Amino acid sequence: MSRTNELRLIARVAQMYYVDGQRQASIAQHLRISQATVSRMLKKAQDEEIVRTTVVSPSGTYAELEAALRQNYGLSEAIVVECSEDRDGAIMARIGEAAAHFLEATLQTGEIIGVSSWSETILKMVDNIHPMKNGKARYVVQIMGGVGDPTVQTHATQLTSRLARLTGAEAHLLNAPGVAQSREAKLVLLSDPYVRETMDMFGKLSLTIVGIGAIEPSTMLARSGNVFSSRELEEIKDAGGIGEISLRFFDADGAFVKTPLDERVIGMTLEAQKDVDRVIALAGGQAKTDAIRAALKTGIIDLLITDKFTAERLTDSK
Repeated sequence: MSRTNELRLIARVAQMYYVDGQRQASIAQHLRISQATVSRMLKKAQDEEIVRTTVVSPSGTYAELEAALRQNYGLSEAIVVECSEDRDGAIMARIGEAAAHFLEATLQTGEIIGVSSWSETILKMVDNIHPMKNGKARYVVQIMGGVGDPTVQTHATQLTSRLARLTGAEAHLLNAPGVAQSREAKLVLLSDPYVRETMDMFGKLSLTIVGIGAIEPSTMLARSGNVFSSRELEEIKDAGGIGEISLRFFDADGAFVKTPLDERVIGMTLEAQKDVDRVIALAGGQAKTDAIRAALKTGIIDLLITDKFTAERLTDSK
C-alpha cells in the first residue's frame, strides 16, 4: 500500500497546483513538506501520467501542418498562417504580419540581420514591425544589390533602412545592381570600398530573412531591372533551375545550379547562406509552390513562414 499512498499524495499535490492554481510554496506550507519535494512530486505526476498535458491549437492556427513541414523537410520551425483566399496579395499580407510578430518576439540582442530587399513579402513584414524600444539588432545588411529602376529602388533601400531603424540597428546598404551587365562589370563594382564593406558583412550574419522565387521574377524584381533576359532564364531552366533565393538558383532536388550567369549576380551566395545560424524564408502562393518545395531541400532554410494553402500542397507530396 505504500506506493498507493505515495501516488495519492502526488495526485493531491498535482490537483492543488494544476486545478486549484496554488503556488508551490503555498502547497509546501499547507502540506508541511519542502518546496523541493513539491517540485519532485509534480515531476513524478507527469512520469506516472497522473498529469497529462494536452495542447489545444487555437482557431486559425495549424499545428498539424506545421509539424508535417518540420518533419518532411527537417525544419527547426514552421509557421502556417490563416488566409481566406489562395491569392498572392492576401497571402503576402498574412505572411508579412506573422513574420513581423515572430521577429519581434525572437530577435536577440546584438543580432546582425541580412535581408533580401527585393521581396514584396519582406516589405509587408517591415510594414508590420513595431519600433523596438531598446533596440536589439546591431546591423541590418542588404544581401542583394539594391540599385535598380528608381521607381522601385526606393522600396529596396527603404526596406533595409526602415528595418534597421525599427530594430535599433545600423544599416549597411549594398549600393550596386543585383545583376551586373557582365562579369567584368561586376569586378569593377566590387572594387568600390562601400560595396566591399557591405559584402564583407555576409560572413558575420546571425540571421537572414529571404524570399523564395520561381524562375519567372516577381513583379517588384522585374520592375527593378535586376533580372535576366528570357533567353538567359531558359539557360537556367535547361540547367535544371526551378527556383531562386536572391537570384541564386537551385533545382527540384535542392542542388545549387551554377551557370555563367551566376557570376554576374552581386549578392550573397547559397553556400554562404548555409553558414548563417538562422535563415527565415517568407514565401507562399500557387506559382511558387514547386520553388518553395525545392528550396526546403537545399538545407539552407531553418524556418518557413507560409500560408495554409501552400502548406497543404507542400505536405501532400514532398
